[in-house]
Amino acid sequence: MLPAAYQIPAAALLIVGGLVACFVGYRLFKFVLAIFGFIIGALAASSIFGASDTTYMVLAAIGGGVAGALLLLAAYFVGVALVGAGLGALIANLTWTQIEGDPHPFVVVLFSVAGALLATWLQRYVIILGTAFGGAWTLIVGGLAFMGDKTAMDAAAAGDIWVAYPMNPAPGQAWVPYAWIALGLLGTVVQMFITGGQSGRVVKPNQRKKPQPE
Repeated sequence: MLPAAYQIPAAALLIVGGLVACFVGYRLFKFVLAIFGFIIGALAASSIFGASDTTYMVLAAIGGGVAGALLLLAAYFVGVALVGAGLGALIANLTWTQIEGDPHPFVVVLFSVAGALLATWLQRYVIILGTAFGGAWTLIVGGLAFMGDKTAMDAAAAGDIWVAYPMNPAPGQAWVPYAWIALGLLGTVVQMFITGGQSGRVVKPNQRKKPQPE
């Protein structure tokens, strides 16, 4: 948990990361992996120290963030499978929340494995869906935290924004899941038809077809 003074900067980082992931996640997939690797690594490393050890916590957050970014970049080739596994776990949690509360860990693992396997067959669509909806949720949590929502601020400073800011929020914020779905769909459409490149693939300059000689 980050100190209160650093929760607003953490919220701003979530907003930037959420925007990039939601609308250009496919085109900048490596960059998105680096951003979220930095966030995860920083939160994990900073949790080692108490809130009173501000200097060590900040240094640990920076070091852990860099390590996390490098780790996810190194795992770029399995990044698609990780996105699919994350989507599978999310679907399991959403489904069981509507039925009987939290799912059994075995169910989460089963859905994660299925999502990872499916992701290897449908890479483009899995990356777009994963980055659009993951970025949308991150953007919403970051925005709420930036506006002073206590639950969202705690989520911005915690290691798991999905658990710290649940899918069934307080009655006064029942709009959050609907806003997430709408924003995720918008990000999906934008990536599919605008930012994802032709057929969702970015053509590098040296890969463009040369004009045929007459």
